[in-house]
Amino acid sequence: MVSTNNNVTKYALIAAFGGFVFGLDAANLSGAVRYISSYFELTSSQVGFVAGITLWGVIFALFFTGMLCEWFGRKKVLIAIAIGYALSSLLSATAVSYEMLAFGRFIGGLAFASITVSAMYVGEITPPSQRGKFVSVNQFMIALGLLLAFIINYFLLRGLSVNEYLNGENVWRFMLGSELVANVIWLSLLFLVPESPRWLLKKGREEEARQAFAKLVPADQIESTVVAVRESLSKDNEANSMREIWGQLKTLFSGRMRLVLAIAVVYAITQGATGMNAVLFFAPMIFEQVGMSVEDTFMQTVSMGVFGLVATVIAIFSIERLGRRFLTLAGLALVIIAHTSTWYSFSNATYDISPKTITEVSEILIDERVDVSKLNKLAGTSFENDVALKAALANEFNKSELPLVTGPVINASINGVIAPLALFGIFLFLAAFNLSIGPIMWVIFSEIFPNKIRSVAMPVAALVQTISSILVTQPLPWLLDVIGTASVFMVYALVGVVGFVVMFFILPETKGKSIEMIEKDLVRT
Repeated sequence: MVSTNNNVTKYALIAAFGGFVFGLDAANLSGAVRYISSYFELTSSQVGFVAGITLWGVIFALFFTGMLCEWFGRKKVLIAIAIGYALSSLLSATAVSYEMLAFGRFIGGLAFASITVSAMYVGEITPPSQRGKFVSVNQFMIALGLLLAFIINYFLLRGLSVNEYLNGENVWRFMLGSELVANVIWLSLLFLVPESPRWLLKKGREEEARQAFAKLVPADQIESTVVAVRESLSKDNEANSMREIWGQLKTLFSGRMRLVLAIAVVYAITQGATGMNAVLFFAPMIFEQVGMSVEDTFMQTVSMGVFGLVATVIAIFSIERLGRRFLTLAGLALVIIAHTSTWYSFSNATYDISPKTITEVSEILIDERVDVSKLNKLAGTSFENDVALKAALANEFNKSELPLVTGPVINASINGVIAPLALFGIFLFLAAFNLSIGPIMWVIFSEIFPNKIRSVAMPVAALVQTISSILVTQPLPWLLDVIGTASVFMVYALVGVVGFVVMFFILPETKGKSIEMIEKDLVRT
């Protein structure tokens, strides 16, 4: 018994290590983005595209992930994904053009499918009483990856002033390339895990499935588990057609799956559109709006990473006790409060360019590529919001200077923002997300879809989540320039309100139930 439990833990952690790599990748970009923008002289739309193209890669991958998982199994797909992450790191870190960087990020987006496949795999190898905890480990690994990346970025930034080999033109290469070590480690570990026994049974490879189950459940439960899974896979006359991808899709969108699909779609949209990916990708940029120095923004991202990791650990140990429904609804209520707080803190901010402001910017900004004297043209000018300030800066500074000078100017000129309330909102959102909709969405996805369509259904649900994330992440730099920080967070709050109301009425409790039991409860016969 102890041996099989240890095996489940080991295999779940290895599969979820893809989440760690994902976290590294997302947070490394957040640190590198200002330097990338300056190096390639990008517009705000291009900056958004560099972040958003990874999500377009996810969409492309999700069209094939289900088929590949169905044809080759979960393990082989995870191995291919690990190779994709490594290739993405190499291309991104050595990019010599904006196009090459975007292509490298796109490859990384293809590998982001690891989150879906890992959740699928972990959901299929863990017992019902522990499934929520183990699938939530995926979010823990993401949070751990984020934290490590934030720490790496912070020390690389500190190294700009003391290391002769680091400068504003190459530091981003070290940030994006630092995850390559984790890529190689994950790829090596994946060869140690068994294939999903449920997939093996679905393919008629019963002896191999029994051997896999022998590593996962006590010997006296192997036969009963095999029987239960076999009955689920052959429940109705559609069993044969379920082996075909289009047959699975047809069943997923049939009337009998209406409630299951509604739960998945609403959860996916809510999780993606409440703004987590945007906050992750552009965390330093957002902290700048509070009035922090560049170094302070990087230090705050480290604090943010620690906070997120602690919240995820709490979620892992609470999900089986408090349940999926309670944590989801409570988390969304906190998300609404968090975004409303951040919106209010920025709503009355103003910006004054005085001689003191210009002096402070000169002291903060030591990069020789920026001609701070250009600020003299704006001396004595006040701006009612950050949109007007950024527009004025864009008229004075070129595309190489603007990403480097904007943060220090905001830091030195901001007035009226309630910084503690803004930080409270951002950190509360981070805690709420990692306590609830972050990890629990993948638990729900791994539970509500029947065995015979899960390999297609989970990528479809993830596709909805990714599209939702793209609509939030890619336009963020442009939206910060056009409608301002306060309005952006109000939009996120409204998304949380709609998600809370809908899920209050349709989200069931699934804790402690086997995948087969949940299917009987949710799927119309």
